[in-house]
Order: sequence, then structure tokens, then C-alpha cells
Amino acid sequence: MAHDLAVIGAGVVGVSCALWARMRGLSVVLIDPEDPGAGTSSGNAGTIANYGCLPVNDPSVLRGLPGLLFGGDSPLSVSWGHALRNPLWMLRFLANCRAGRSDEIAGALAALLGQADAGLNPLIETAGAEDLIVSRGQLSVWSTAQGAAGATESVARRRALGVEVREVAPDEAREMEPGLMLPITRAVHFPQARHVLDPQGLVRRMHAKFVELGGVSLRARAERVVDSPEGVTVFAGQEIAVGRVVIASGAFSRAIAGSGAESLPLGTERGYHLMFAGEAGRVTRPVGWGEGGFYATPMAAGLRLAGTVEIAALGKQKNRARLAYIARKGREMLGDLPEPTSDWLGFRPTMPDSLPVIGVAPGKDRVIHAFGHQHLGLTLGGITGRIVADLAEGRAPNADIAAYAPGRRYY
Repeated sequence: MAHDLAVIGAGVVGVSCALWARMRGLSVVLIDPEDPGAGTSSGNAGTIANYGCLPVNDPSVLRGLPGLLFGGDSPLSVSWGHALRNPLWMLRFLANCRAGRSDEIAGALAALLGQADAGLNPLIETAGAEDLIVSRGQLSVWSTAQGAAGATESVARRRALGVEVREVAPDEAREMEPGLMLPITRAVHFPQARHVLDPQGLVRRMHAKFVELGGVSLRARAERVVDSPEGVTVFAGQEIAVGRVVIASGAFSRAIAGSGAESLPLGTERGYHLMFAGEAGRVTRPVGWGEGGFYATPMAAGLRLAGTVEIAALGKQKNRARLAYIARKGREMLGDLPEPTSDWLGFRPTMPDSLPVIGVAPGKDRVIHAFGHQHLGLTLGGITGRIVADLAEGRAPNADIAAYAPGRRYY
């Protein structure tokens, strides 16, 4: 075999898998046609969100479905055309919005998030990227009485799942973040959360360390894999013989023929951001506005307003209405912002149950899946990489990963 392991995909999840495996001493080739972290990993909100255990699948989605399909002033939008073309995926998504099922999903996410730092911190340290990490927690605010009351259940659910949450009086919230211009009716602080000043910069440093440790980085597009009891052949402009292969191509994982990902219900949760160069001082930590459904995050390149969820086709053009929504709400939140210096659309890989896919592909003992992290790829990339390294070594991970198995029931 040319290598013990091939990792297809150089986003934060794929690079984490490659670096963990190389740190364990495996011979690894990382394959991607683009620069490390250049895709969806580059445009996220930058939060290491160990509190992010509540899925998009929520009973409120069922109650508000007509507005999601046809309204334009919600942080969550669903393309009705996409829903009609993908009825099975949408029915599964809605089935996972039932109260009992939503609680099961939250528990599974919380279990993985509880190990997130143990998976990510060694990579940050190994890559020498401590200067990119800021530990000031995350502040969530609600501007209306209705929103504040509606947050009671979600705050209680997080606490019950072991998340540290601190209630903050409105006056204290203003002292913490004096740049907020909107009314503050309620605020909570997640003190254990952190944020990254340059998400793509973090991935690049991890990738550089991977190469420094002897990992091989190949600029190519993997089109298919062929597995056998003896090993796997990866076709990426050349034939590469490896012991095992990891599919970590995010929303594009289904495009890799023979990987087993083609048969999974992988969808796309499209996320947007606006960048405002020179405006990072508006906030000192990630601030989430509950009613607005997005974050304001200070980064090295400026202020990033990121978030909202759009369930639509992977190939659909950028929805300018989503960007206009963020710009409008951003000015409500922070006052007279200038025109954004750039905008961005990314494709979060999303399963209908909002859980990642981590594990050996059904019927393919040498193919490992590591995708579907929706908006938690930055947070969960490290622990996913550690689990994948265990699987690549042929041993069971310390954690129970049955809830994330590729062959699970998706409802």
C-alpha cells in the first residue's frame, strides 16, 4: 500500500482527521482540489460552540412551517421547490422535529460536544495556533418579551444536558457588549465557549503541521473509490492504493462514487455571512441575537455577521434576500454599519436528523465516513478526527458512536 489512509476533503473535519491519524503514526495522504479550509470551513461564524446541542429539528418548525416556506423575515427558510423535489428528505427532517425525537438528537449532540475540546485542543496546540483562539465565552441576547420567554425552554434543555449557562441581567449584558444597539430583554452567557479569529487560518496551520509531520497533501479531485478486503483504490487523476479511506468532503461527499455516501440522505443547509473590514471592535466576543438567528463575531479580518439557515439545493444561486436580511438585522443589532466589504455562501452538510455521520460505511469495512456536521464542523472536527484515527487503526473508539453511524435510521 502507498499509504495507510487517504482522507478525501481538506476542510476542518478532513484536516483534523488527517492530522490526528498522522500524529498516531499512520501514513496519510490528504486529497482535495482546493486550498485547505477554502470551502465551507472558511466562512463559518468562528464559534467553538460546545453549547450547540439543540438541533435545527425543533417542534417549532412544525408549527411555523407555512412561514418558513413562504415568509421572508425568518432566520430559517425552506425552498418550497426544493422541498417538492426532495419529499423524502423533507419528510424525514420534519419527522425528526417531533418533541421526543428532537430531545434524542439533542442528547446525542451533547454527548459528542462534551468531548469536543478533548479532540480539538491537541490539534490547536500541535499546530501552534493558540494565538487564533479567544476565550471570552459567547453571549446570547433576546430583544423582545416573546423571544425572552421562548428561550426559557431552550436554556433549560441545555442546562439539563450539562451545558454551563449563566443568566446575565440586561444592564450587565450592555456592560459586556456596549456596542449593542437593540433592546435587551434577556441575555445568557456561555462561559466555556471560545471563538477563532481566522477559521481558515486555523485549518491552514493544522494542514502545515500535517505536512511537517510527513503527511502527503495532494491537490486533486477524488472521483471514486473501489474497496476490497485487501485495501482501497482511490481514483483522483491517478490510482492511489491505501489501506483505508475517509470520506470527509462535507456537502459534496455523495459525489464520490463507490464510497457508500451516495445512498445516504445528505442534504445542504446553506449558510451566509457578511464581512465588515475594520469593524471588529463592535463586539468583543460572538454575540447571538435570538430573534435574528445570526452571530456577530470579531475576527482578524473584521466583523463577521454569520448565520441563518436556508434549506435549498446545493447548486442554487446565492440568495440575495438572505444577505439583505443579515444586513438589515445587523444594523438593528449594532447601529449604523457601513456597507459590507464582502459576502459569502457556504454549504453545510446536513442530515435530516442534524447528526453527523461518523463511522464505517455499511458493507465497506475499509471506508470511513466523517461528514454531515451541519453548523458544528469547526467545533466537532477535532473529536471526529480522533474517532476516525481510532477506526483507521482498527480499534473501537472510547466513545459510543452508534448514534452517528452511517447505517442508522434517519426517520
